Amino acid sequence: MRLYDTARQAVVPFQPGPLVTMYTCGITPYDSAHLGHAAVYLTYDVLKRRLLDMGHRVTGVRNVTDVDDDILRKARELGVHYLDLAAEEMARFDADMSALGLLPPDAEPRATSAIPDILSLIGTALDTGHAYRSAGGVYFDVTTFPGFGKVSHLSESEMLVLAAEHGGNPGDPAKRHPLDFVLWQPSLPDEPSWESRWGPGRPGWHIECSALAMRELGPTVDLHGGGRDLVFPHHECETAQSESVTGRQFVRHWLHVGLVGLGGQKMSKSIGNLVFVGDLLKNWEPPVVRLTLLAHHYRSDWGWDDTELDPAAERLERWRAASKKGAAETDAGLDVVRERLDDDLDVPGALTALDGLASSGTPVAAGAALLGVVL
Repeated sequence: MRLYDTARQAVVPFQPGPLVTMYTCGITPYDSAHLGHAAVYLTYDVLKRRLLDMGHRVTGVRNVTDVDDDILRKARELGVHYLDLAAEEMARFDADMSALGLLPPDAEPRATSAIPDILSLIGTALDTGHAYRSAGGVYFDVTTFPGFGKVSHLSESEMLVLAAEHGGNPGDPAKRHPLDFVLWQPSLPDEPSWESRWGPGRPGWHIECSALAMRELGPTVDLHGGGRDLVFPHHECETAQSESVTGRQFVRHWLHVGLVGLGGQKMSKSIGNLVFVGDLLKNWEPPVVRLTLLAHHYRSDWGWDDTELDPAAERLERWRAASKKGAAETDAGLDVVRERLDDDLDVPGALTALDGLASSGTPVAAGAALLGVVL
């Protein structure tokens, strides 16, 4: 199997051991799951299915960011407890992902479950000189990590722009360097707070994933990813703090998924240009929605167009018709899907190949099943 690695900027062999550890950044549950989320998690679902098919054991972890600026702001607007909001939205998210046929994660830990782990990581970063206390909080000092930028390959000026866009606040006067990032921050009066030896407060966003990934999977993860918008600052900062604390490689292979847009902009809760999975499932069979999303290569950015649903429905019916003709199932469909998936998860190529087999009357149920489509 060959997969694109973000840090190495190339399609390279992916050759893990018998057990594959995968960590995917999950949602911040303050609104319903949209198609951008679904595209990301479908990618890792197909990858997991192929790894299992190859004979690997896979431990897949998808976290829940149940405490951060976004969910606290939304809970404040709605006048509800942030954990009640998280529970409601996670139930909806899990139902949507299950309907789309995703294999359940092996673990789905919440950030609030990792406070002791987070405190330990921050304490070690402070003790080893990689972090400093300032204005009631704790910041990571990026100048102590020479490899800062090795995941994203961005210039400092590009990083500063993205940090500002993603709440990194480069102009924070408490920072020694504009790209330093928060590990621990004082809580506002109506926000949750935990005690620490450097004062009460709550964790920063990046430290939550490092703590959860290492608690669940160990200091080094075989494959880690999420949407491409997480490369910087989130995954760059995760790498810096994790490797500074452990002295070991944090991630062997970085795999990121392209962005889904609507109206010329990335689909985003902050913008509000969203298409919700749950709304589509009211009118379309789940395999149709799944096939519509799978028709785009995982690394591509693309714009949602609901006219793609009809061709996906027609594809599903062609596959079903071929598989009902009574012909014996062959390994042709399974073999061609395996071949395409091993070539940087070329799912669109796999779909086209199955179309060709189905048009000749060859059943394709086995190949479809490897893509998570039950006929």
